[in-house]
Parts: sequence; structure tokens; C-alpha cells
Amino acid sequence: MTAPAHVRIGLVATSDRASQGVYKDEGIPALELWLAGALLNPIEFERRLIPDERPVIEATLKELVDERACNLVVTTGGTGPAARDVTPEATLAVCDREMPGFGEQMRRISLEFVPTAILSRQVAGIRKATLILNLPGQPKSIRETLEGLKSPEGRIVVAGIFAAVPYCIDLIGGPYLETREEVVKAFRPKSAIRPSPRPSPK
Repeated sequence: MTAPAHVRIGLVATSDRASQGVYKDEGIPALELWLAGALLNPIEFERRLIPDERPVIEATLKELVDERACNLVVTTGGTGPAARDVTPEATLAVCDREMPGFGEQMRRISLEFVPTAILSRQVAGIRKATLILNLPGQPKSIRETLEGLKSPEGRIVVAGIFAAVPYCIDLIGGPYLETREEVVKAFRPKSAIRPSPRPSPK
């Protein structure tokens, strides 16, 4: 059995004030904490804290995909209707293909909590062999969006978006991602599931 594949993940927080040091960014630490806890793969993170400037966001996403060869890039912030919220436009501008189902499910999850979730413009897309996801900026919302909503008994009420991420990355030629099922169970068709590299309990 081989060990889980190495994965490189880009984390991008877009915020004028956080990038200027007015307040501390919470998005990147929340993403890193959740991903490190959800994935069994060894992860190398590429972190970028940048202002809400579309050319800067586009250049950063291109760098993370084209130069740093990230397999997954996750952004946080800049997805509302305000004039400075341009992360979705920048994301779509650099992607070869849009993946609208991710944005639809993110809003579906958020609507369980607030009616203003319909104002979110989060998108997802593929550039070359990299999946790019826009996530909300608040740590609680980040976790709910990725992990989904569970009942007190642990039953999934609304599926999180990360359940579909490993198979998507399979399909575009990326590494085989393995998750800790107590956090989030990756969904793959039976034909796409590989034997686990983890030793069986004795």
C-alpha cells in the first residue's frame, strides 16, 4: 500500500483592510485548520493575503495554478454585492470552465441560517488541472460550507461541498485525496475508489 499523495493547496484571502493590517485575517487560518483536519494527505499550503483588486486577484490565482502548481485553490471573501467584491469576476476570468454546482450548494447551505445567503455570488471553476473555489469569509461559514450540516445524531442534513471535491480533482488529473470520514466523507463512484493505504485495525 502506498501513502496518501502529496497535495498543494492555495489559500487566498481577499480583503482591503486585512491586507493593510487594519484587522487580522481569519479566513486563511480557518481554511488551513479545516483542511488539515479533513484530509489524510500531506499538504503544502500556499498562503496569499491580498486586497480586493481584480487584477491582483487574477494574477494571484494564475500564479498559484501556473507557477506553484496547486491542485486546489480556495479563496475567502469578496463574494457579496458590494462594489469592491470582485472575487467571482476574477475567478471566472482565469478559469477555463465554470462549475456552477458548487456555488449553488454553498448558497443552499447558507440559506439554512440567513436569508441574505441569496446575495452571495460564490463561484467555482477549473483552470488547467486545478479546481478553484470561492468560499465565504467567516470561519463558522467556511466550516459549514465545506463540511455540511449534521443533525445532533451525526446524520447529514445538507451535504457540504467538500464531499465532491476529491472526485472532481480525480477527473481533472489531480492527486487522489483521502478524507477523514468523521469530518467529511468523500463521495466517489465505486469504480473510482482505490484501496485505502491505511493499515487495517488488528
